[in-house]
Amino acid sequence: MGTVVDDAASVEFHDFFERHYAELARLAHLLTGEPDAADDLAADALLALWHRWDRVRAADHPVAYARGVVANLARSRIRSAVRERRRITLFWSQREDKAENPDIPGMVDVQEALRRLPFRKRACVVLRHAFDLSEKDTALSLGISVGTVKSQTSKGMAELQRLLGSQETPRRVHAAVLRATGAEGRDR
Repeated sequence: MGTVVDDAASVEFHDFFERHYAELARLAHLLTGEPDAADDLAADALLALWHRWDRVRAADHPVAYARGVVANLARSRIRSAVRERRRITLFWSQREDKAENPDIPGMVDVQEALRRLPFRKRACVVLRHAFDLSEKDTALSLGISVGTVKSQTSKGMAELQRLLGSQETPRRVHAAVLRATGAEGRDR
């Protein structure tokens, strides 16, 4: 039998889960660019939060804490994928039949351009423009200073503008991530 405190914590966590799971999965999708991995990352983050629920519920900003956990898990997943790609590239580079002049797409869509940004710039751009978080909330979520959020967002948007060749990059980023994650038309 659980105690009253355990039951209360369980109910509180379940409510937190219901309110924030979709947002955390969407964040994971935008950070990794992998829709299939988003649910797994959000679930892993929430499992980690459950194991530290006493600490999370006592935090000033539990949602920011949760976003930070998702961002860290996404970063780990990306690093693992990069290491795996390097191993594969090393294996294939030893082969003699390399393709010459590969076909390079003429147009880079927003998600591809986001994937090309370094993780911190990508996280700042996604949280600021796709999730409409303030600089302060973004800083809390990523565990960085507001000044870092400002500079990384500015540099990230400049890089996206260069990659996409458009003055309307913020609007395009916002619209594209909403379409890609099925968030169009939903209340946030």
